[in-house]
Amino acid sequence: MSPKTVIGVDVGGTNTDAVALDAAGRVLAAVKRPTTEDVTGGVRAALDALGEHVTRASRIVVGSTHATNAVVQRRGLGRVAVLRLGAPSGASVPPFTGWPADLRASVDGGVAHVRGGVLLDGRPLTPLDEDAIDRFLDKVADGGGVDAVAVTGVFATSDGSQENAVRERVLIRCGPEVPVSLSHEIGGPGLLERENATILNAALAQVVRMLTAAVDGHHPGIPCYLAQNDGTVMDAAHAARFPVLTIGSGQANSVRGAAILAGIGDAIVADIGGTTTDLCVLTGGQPRQSTVGVTIGGIRLAVPMPDVLSVPIGGGTIVHGTAAEPRLGPRSVAHAITSQALVFGGGTPTLTDVARHAGRTGIGHTTPGRRFHDLLRGALPLLDARLAEAVDVIGGGRGRLPLVLVGGGAPIADPAGEVIRPEHAGVAAAVGAATAEAGGRAEAVVPLGVRHGPAMAAAERQAVARAVAAGADPARVRVTEVTETPLSYLSTPAVRLRVKAAGPLVG
Repeated sequence: MSPKTVIGVDVGGTNTDAVALDAAGRVLAAVKRPTTEDVTGGVRAALDALGEHVTRASRIVVGSTHATNAVVQRRGLGRVAVLRLGAPSGASVPPFTGWPADLRASVDGGVAHVRGGVLLDGRPLTPLDEDAIDRFLDKVADGGGVDAVAVTGVFATSDGSQENAVRERVLIRCGPEVPVSLSHEIGGPGLLERENATILNAALAQVVRMLTAAVDGHHPGIPCYLAQNDGTVMDAAHAARFPVLTIGSGQANSVRGAAILAGIGDAIVADIGGTTTDLCVLTGGQPRQSTVGVTIGGIRLAVPMPDVLSVPIGGGTIVHGTAAEPRLGPRSVAHAITSQALVFGGGTPTLTDVARHAGRTGIGHTTPGRRFHDLLRGALPLLDARLAEAVDVIGGGRGRLPLVLVGGGAPIADPAGEVIRPEHAGVAAAVGAATAEAGGRAEAVVPLGVRHGPAMAAAERQAVARAVAAGADPARVRVTEVTETPLSYLSTPAVRLRVKAAGPLVG
């Protein structure tokens, strides 16, 4: 067995998948285990099932929907003290604006809006009000009950020195055990979306620690990495600082894994699970990124995410209505499919039963029976039409790309056109995690003119440095993406600059 074995783990809502890959990226072993309530149990069970492959591993890479689920379900989040630099500007739109009341109640550990911030070109908007900051931090330290601090300055992406100065004051006033999240290290120029991402980053620290603890406590000495939203990874120490970057990693991993398993760079990927089908365009072997902000748990965030279309079609989707007017979902039996679906002896018609009835799959141990014959037959064209419509929407009418089907529910689909069903499609997300490079990003608003060139070079250096900090080999890291978006609403002509860098992991 090769000592270069790499382990990939994908923690889903129902199952935790794990794969072992050799140095050439071939799948040596693949397993599925139920995801447990505390997450760690499912991860350890999956790693145990891989046996000797884990002891020979050079690294373990974990992708997960755990951070997203923590936000959506309001569980396991830390309480965050929030500092905004920029008063009196923006006073009418305070921190936590637009947050659902129950999510804010879980996270809000106090808010202070003080003088500070910078202009678009990096010049100070107002001097930093150090006295007000110290008074707030003293209350935080004395009152207790706060797990982290989030700091967001106006246009801090142009110059983060004020936020850095606040971090030093938190260290002095609250001690090194209180982590600090700085907005210029996390999000783009939009104040509210960047602030929301920074607050959630601070609140998610414990969630990510649980994932890394599941590996470190069970297999000490094997380097652990966590998958990021954009299809790259970061080491455990970097993930502890930027847990919000793990939101959406499961979808990105699935798309990358599909590309690797299918041996294709440009395609539409459909990951069919038990409850939903997630579709994304694959470009050059990487998931297409969303150009707009995303909404997680009811709040807007400015973090890089794959451009994913989710439709409520999965193997566990409940079929109801009549044979003449069948209806699909949106409810699903999800993880209870093995007891509730007709093909497993249950009494609930699902899309897995539709596929079995049509002869697309042999899953299950019994036939659906004549009672549901007409309903299942009537639902089949509706299933095909829904999936075809979703493929057309995500493809954007750019011509027919090959369709790669992955996920445990893939057998229910029989679409027209070129379709690829790769081997090990059921564990594509774990394969994507295991094969990812380390990555880093930088964003800035850059005025046009003589400063454009130097600002571009500085952003590229920052992205490369962040990729190296995430675990990339300094000798092999490179800039992989540069995007400039004109900002016509500013008085000074400027562009929003996004730079991405990536490289193979060290070792």
